[in-house]
Amino acid sequence: MEPEFHSQLELFQRVRPALEAKETELKRLGFTNVRAIDVWNYLVEVKWKKGNGLMLSDIVDDILNTDCQSISEYSKNPVPKEIKSFEDSNIL
Repeated sequence: MEPEFHSQLELFQRVRPALEAKETELKRLGFTNVRAIDVWNYLVEVKWKKGNGLMLSDIVDDILNTDCQSISEYSKNPVPKEIKSFEDSNIL
């Protein structure tokens, strides 16, 4: 049974360990300016933009397996360093 999340912040907190692991990987590969929030915002705005009904396992898989270069390029754009919401989409 999939857990239910009542807010984007709740989901963000749940997947934070995966986001931090991706941040560590990015830093190890030389992408020192990319933070966990950049990974989250990239996925929300690019990969999950039209996502509907994603399972928690899919979300974690996307976090851990998204191309580091794509995230780095995204993070170079001046975007707010805050949690982006999915707005109208219901990803879980």
